[in-house]
Amino acid sequence: MVKKEIKKKGYGSRWIWMVFALIAVFIAIAMSSKTSQNIASCPSSRGTPKYSGMVEGCGCDYQTVDHLNEEVLSPSLQELVKTPFFRYFKAKLWCDCPFWPDDGMCKLRDCSVCECPESEFPETFKKPNRLSKNDLVCQEGKPQAAVDRTLDSKAFRGWTEIDNPWTNDDETDNGEMTYVNLQLNPERYTGFSGPSARRIWDAVYSENCPKYPFQESCQEEKVLYKLISGLHSSISVHIAAEYLLDEAKNLWGQNLTLLYDRVLQYPDRVSNLYFTFLFVLRAVTKAADYLEQAEYDTGNSIEDLKTQSLIKQLLYNPKLQAACPVPFDEAKLWKGQSGPELKQNIQQQFRNVSALMDCIGCEKCRLWGKLQVHGLGTALKILFSDDGQQNLGQTLQLQRNEVIGLMNLLNRLSESVEFVRKMGPAAERIIEGHSFSYKKTLIRSWKRIQSYVLRT
Repeated sequence: MVKKEIKKKGYGSRWIWMVFALIAVFIAIAMSSKTSQNIASCPSSRGTPKYSGMVEGCGCDYQTVDHLNEEVLSPSLQELVKTPFFRYFKAKLWCDCPFWPDDGMCKLRDCSVCECPESEFPETFKKPNRLSKNDLVCQEGKPQAAVDRTLDSKAFRGWTEIDNPWTNDDETDNGEMTYVNLQLNPERYTGFSGPSARRIWDAVYSENCPKYPFQESCQEEKVLYKLISGLHSSISVHIAAEYLLDEAKNLWGQNLTLLYDRVLQYPDRVSNLYFTFLFVLRAVTKAADYLEQAEYDTGNSIEDLKTQSLIKQLLYNPKLQAACPVPFDEAKLWKGQSGPELKQNIQQQFRNVSALMDCIGCEKCRLWGKLQVHGLGTALKILFSDDGQQNLGQTLQLQRNEVIGLMNLLNRLSESVEFVRKMGPAAERIIEGHSFSYKKTLIRSWKRIQSYVLRT
């Protein structure tokens, strides 16, 4: 009788254990199915656009952006950034972080920057044009609500060394600047990750973005958030596009799982990438007259003529002008009595973001962070320059370095948009395949559990 009771209890405990195991397996399968359904619900078959309709806050739709980028923008930008004028960027690479000690958490030799010897970069870059202090146009402190959507057609008056009120670096301090050949220092995976990298982005988002629900943010604050998010997405795309797959073999390639994990599974991040691309494109097209007349002098007349030609091809392409004449409408911002104060606040927030680039503990990451934030600051300067009655007769003035940063940023965003378009469906199929494989593994595990319990 006692043996029967013990056997009965043992039999009952096995069934209880099996029930719990069954519940665990079903939950895992359900979660896996939910993930698979979420992926499958988004069109990801070859040739089928994942995103459709207008890019939120912009004047173009996704399909038009993809087509123009592939046919018009990407080919011109790829050639442009290789020219001597746009190849060299001037930056401070040894600034102290104003917020916390630099911890230098980069693991790879690919993190370091190869600087240019003085004999390499163009001689004309060593002799910047200086304007007198009376000619400097300081835009900070006198913002206007109204935004003029045109620029003086006689804009260019020579390269200046005036600081941009949207960015933090003192660009007039040439003693601490060094020239870097961007073609020799590509933006890609460097091993800079973990708490040190997260701290940078946490500071960017928590300290310099709206601190209340996004739905309650004003339009201008949403623009700032979308620009930062779009830039973040673009950087993540470039890391995934050129990833160190095997350090021992120095094998580089694409990491599509990382692409999905960091960008594609969040539709707003993809949307913000397109938004930032169109925002910067709008700045470039608005400054078309200025950029056309600018002096792209490096001492190499053949290359300089090529640069000038590529600039004109990009700015005045009829396909671009017909399909997407106003990528972003900046005139709708800074309205109302609070416009000037709001503009100053957001300008200061972006300056803080610019200052945070000195806290990046990886030299190459710092270089590309500075360049792209500098380019974005230049776009903000172009679109939101002080206009109106107080600025009659004034013209936009840009530094050589601002234009280099602006066009290189546009190229990086263009590459990111193109990579998402081409490789996004493949990345999602990989994740879907992983999900299906995981589900089959769980089912096999359940069958083993069931077989074991029935045998005992």
